[in-house]
Amino acid sequence: MSLMLPSGSATARSVVGVADDLFSSLRGESLTLPRAESVVLVLVDGLGTINLRAHAGHARTLTGSMAKKDVARSVFPSTTAAALTSILTGVWPGEHGLVGYRVLDPTRDMLVNQLTGWESEGVDPESWQASPTIFEQASAASRESFAIGVAAYANSGFTRATLRGAQFVAAATPAERVAAAYELAVRHPGSFVYCYLPEADKAGHKHGVASGEWVSALEDIDAALSVRVPPGVGVLVTSDHGMVDVPPHRQVVLDDTGGRYAGVRHIGGEPRMLHVYLESDADAAGVLARWRSELEGTADVVSKAEAMAAGLFGPSVTDAAAARIGDLMVIARGVWAVYDGTAADQRGRTMVGQHGALTPEEQNVPLIRLGTFAR
Repeated sequence: MSLMLPSGSATARSVVGVADDLFSSLRGESLTLPRAESVVLVLVDGLGTINLRAHAGHARTLTGSMAKKDVARSVFPSTTAAALTSILTGVWPGEHGLVGYRVLDPTRDMLVNQLTGWESEGVDPESWQASPTIFEQASAASRESFAIGVAAYANSGFTRATLRGAQFVAAATPAERVAAAYELAVRHPGSFVYCYLPEADKAGHKHGVASGEWVSALEDIDAALSVRVPPGVGVLVTSDHGMVDVPPHRQVVLDDTGGRYAGVRHIGGEPRMLHVYLESDADAAGVLARWRSELEGTADVVSKAEAMAAGLFGPSVTDAAAARIGDLMVIARGVWAVYDGTAADQRGRTMVGQHGALTPEEQNVPLIRLGTFAR
């Protein structure tokens, strides 16, 4: 079937290669970035290129430093667990194995939350996500590395899966985090510093990217990045995904009317990209045809084989990652969202800003150069 693949330049870079570019710049070997004494990767969670340009007047530092071609593509699904892990390991979801928000642990036949469920659901970060992080790669190259973030994330399972090898430094506000990142980059020549800013993502989920709260978060981030970058430090500002605002009338709530869930064992993922796991004896072709028919115009429904053949999870998929991918994927179109109405927890239906699918709003993210990297 025909997928609504993300539009944009065929030469757009992928976020998967960002870390390699930064390491190469430290050696003076990058084809895209000038040499830097130290590098800072600023990750603004939830900031899509289209979202940013639509609010250019509230982000003069970022948009003023952004050339037309300063755009990269996120991964699929365009969700934090998958995309951040790709940025922080340099490999695609099909290799690192974090293939969605909630995915199947096939050994225990249960869904696990890839952001917050590591401890409560008994997932070991190092075995579940075994790809070396960029910080471990830095250590192997005898370089120091640091991760600047929110104190509450310091010892989380997701942190242990993605920030292994970094020295974690907590700071409360975007301005304090950026200042700490620049100070460390100066104090430790040759280092790799990661600075995480989650405020826009949080505001977008709760209030939407058209809200005053989201604009206020963007202004705070822009102000934090407006300070002078120290000499010799190269800064790259990017994101894991953008967002779309889903209005209530575009919420599709699924139930078992008409036997819709016949053959379905689990529903994971998130409303913009559901993983649907089938019973072992289900008529997979029949379920696929039924879901396609019922969600026509709202979502693309594809099989695991179709998604992997299309390279949605990257050029190769390990056996471990493939076992976590749904037998079907429900990829929302436009500003639709598809909910499992039988789930016990329905809190997600209050979420305004969402992501996970293949629209340009979700897939296209900025790749802005500051400091030594500035054009």
